[in-house]
Amino acid sequence: MPLLSPTTVVSALRAAGCVFAEDEAELILATARTPDEATTMVERRVVGLPLEHVLGWAEFHGLRVLVEPGVFVPRRRTEFLVDQALAQAPDASVVVDLCCGSGAVGAALATVLGPVELHAADVDPVAVRCARRNLDTHGGHVHTGDLYDALPGDLRGRVGILAANVPYVPTGEVALLPTEAREHEPLVALDGGTDGLDILRRVTAGAPHWLAPGGCLLSETSERQAPAAAAAFTAAGLATRLAVSEELGTTVVIGVRG
Repeated sequence: MPLLSPTTVVSALRAAGCVFAEDEAELILATARTPDEATTMVERRVVGLPLEHVLGWAEFHGLRVLVEPGVFVPRRRTEFLVDQALAQAPDASVVVDLCCGSGAVGAALATVLGPVELHAADVDPVAVRCARRNLDTHGGHVHTGDLYDALPGDLRGRVGILAANVPYVPTGEVALLPTEAREHEPLVALDGGTDGLDILRRVTAGAPHWLAPGGCLLSETSERQAPAAAAAFTAAGLATRLAVSEELGTTVVIGVRG
């Protein structure tokens, strides 16, 4: 039994400002393997580390995804992007998770689709290392590099699902993000440029060269940015539509190659 009681942990977390202190205490105590580890985990959470970095994992689309320190934490709202991809291309056999972070999106897609040719890429070597741990069981190939430059050339024209959960926070608004994100997640995974759409435009412009006929590109964006994001998809020659989840507060732009 851990030396820390649930009541003690809840009190410490609540004093640190954790809104869901009871739930977090339960997760920490269930994850810790020793009393000392439980104490260390509580201490790390109290000083502001994201819960997922403390636990070493995040729940995403029914999976327990490994999340290392310094890696972008997959958001539950991004499960909506996964569901839209599966609805759009339920028989996809080649999947690419671009700007993959932990590889959560790729892992979720591969889990549902079954055996697929799975590739993921990120510019951050720390994220690549983490994604390899998550995608190894799916036979995934994880590459380091800037967007399409990281991918093998023989993927051109063959991709059924191109999921690109790109950074889309405008540079001037990064300072407004929660402290956990600003201080413990890589800036490259958050900052999307002046209007937040710099990376999205680059991904969209190149997508037709990589998608198979009927293949789809999906990117998450904000409600405010959605019209401009959709216009970029259309300008690239993709048949474009928006999918909105009011429950999760997210918008996904979907583009299909004709």
